[in-house]
Amino acid sequence: MDVNFSQALARFAEEVGCRIACFDTLDSTNDTAREIFYEAGDVILAEHQNQGRGQRGNHWESRSGENLTFSVVLCPSFLRAEHQFSLSKAVALSLTDAIESYGLSTKIKWPNDIYLEDKKVAGILIENDLTGSYIARSIIGIGLNVNQCEFDASLPNPSSLSEALHGSVDRVDLFKRFYWALSRRYGMLQQDDFETLDRDYLAHLYRLNQEYSFKDGASGALFLGKISGVRPSGALCVKHKNGGEREYLFKEIEYVIE
Repeated sequence: MDVNFSQALARFAEEVGCRIACFDTLDSTNDTAREIFYEAGDVILAEHQNQGRGQRGNHWESRSGENLTFSVVLCPSFLRAEHQFSLSKAVALSLTDAIESYGLSTKIKWPNDIYLEDKKVAGILIENDLTGSYIARSIIGIGLNVNQCEFDASLPNPSSLSEALHGSVDRVDLFKRFYWALSRRYGMLQQDDFETLDRDYLAHLYRLNQEYSFKDGASGALFLGKISGVRPSGALCVKHKNGGEREYLFKEIEYVIE
């Protein structure tokens, strides 16, 4: 790991009063973040993950030293389990806030991938531990393509901030922008400001109210529909062209992106 990079993050951690643990290689930052001595606000960052994972159990591919792959520990014991998708919204919006501060326009591909036009620049994997009806601990795993410009040909539609900006991005600066944005969005959760989170998430929702092809996750059948919104539970609402509206949970529907 670049010494200047890790030292800059260490100075930032001292400034905000958290721990940022930097590693050259880990199996998974989310797994490491589960260690009990990591507290709320702490960050585990690795330049390479042997078993980095994304949504649907996919592997997250990232070149060492070019991107940001990390996990943030949160302890939202005030948040009821039924509102856990609001935490997902807050994290996704923190990424859009940080990226858009560079003058880019982002979209959130439900449930929580971050897109620039039709290309994916970031993914989120949130793992929650519950105590009764509340969330005791959350591990927020994030993979953000920053300066990588060449990707595995098997990946469907990757991109990076440097490709969009036509120049390299300071990873420390980007991380700071994200961390401050997360602090602000997390504060909205603490204040029960679900209205703002819902509004901003919907404003960024990829392909909202536009007719596109989708694939039914169970049957594999293709159909035309329009995304009309997202329920508080996190279910995606889609109006079918042939009539009726259905709600889909994670893995029950797939986007068709060419």
